[in-house]
Amino acid sequence: MRIDVITLFPDLIQAFAVQGVIRRAFDNGSIMLQCWNPRDFADGPNRRVDDRPFGGGPGMVMLAEPLTACLQAIRQAREDDRQRAPLVYFSPVGQRLEQALVRGFASSPDGAVLLCGRYEGVDQRFIDTHVDQQISLGDFVMSGGEISAMAWLDAVARLQAGVLHDSDSHAQDSFSPDLSGLLDCPHFTRPEVWRDQSAPPELLSGHHAHIAQWRRASSLRLTAENRPDLIDKARLTGLLSAKDEAILAGKK
Repeated sequence: MRIDVITLFPDLIQAFAVQGVIRRAFDNGSIMLQCWNPRDFADGPNRRVDDRPFGGGPGMVMLAEPLTACLQAIRQAREDDRQRAPLVYFSPVGQRLEQALVRGFASSPDGAVLLCGRYEGVDQRFIDTHVDQQISLGDFVMSGGEISAMAWLDAVARLQAGVLHDSDSHAQDSFSPDLSGLLDCPHFTRPEVWRDQSAPPELLSGHHAHIAQWRRASSLRLTAENRPDLIDKARLTGLLSAKDEAILAGKK
């Protein structure tokens, strides 16, 4: 999978890509990453990539022409079209980035082109002409799209083969189909007793069925307490069993 990132701060993205677990995705070749600075495609001695917004107001707006030239260079380098590799723009108006969306990107062999905006945003005419999908991390505002791009890269990279030591790790993550889209259960490790607090006896029992039952019940209760919307969603999609409902009702 190839990922191209349009950013005014390519060093930031590249430094992130060689850190931690996701570095394996780049080391083993499952993801190829290239950053492109739109300033390299701007005209004039100052290579300007922004200007004041029409109608006045604070801030600056990224110019359409340098971004278009940059995108054209990416398409030529990739030798593909927008149907194979969508241009994704990180924006407050976009779809919330959730695990189901991440899995869709992770399973695509053609990857994506990621656009990191800056200042007040990008000229709307460029968005209307070239952007295929807009994505948001949530209802808050940051100075640019680089942090969103890094979050996207991390989430997609960890789903690639060979990135996690245990291939079942991501199957047990929160929001995964194996967990019916619910939150993962709490986890414990050594020592068995820490500052007078003991780990759950079920996890120490060695009884696989009891451990699985405890984890499912804990997942259901944790989700009901913190993300009841996920419980409602699981009900609507038929992912909760009668036993699950009994646990939620406090009968087991």
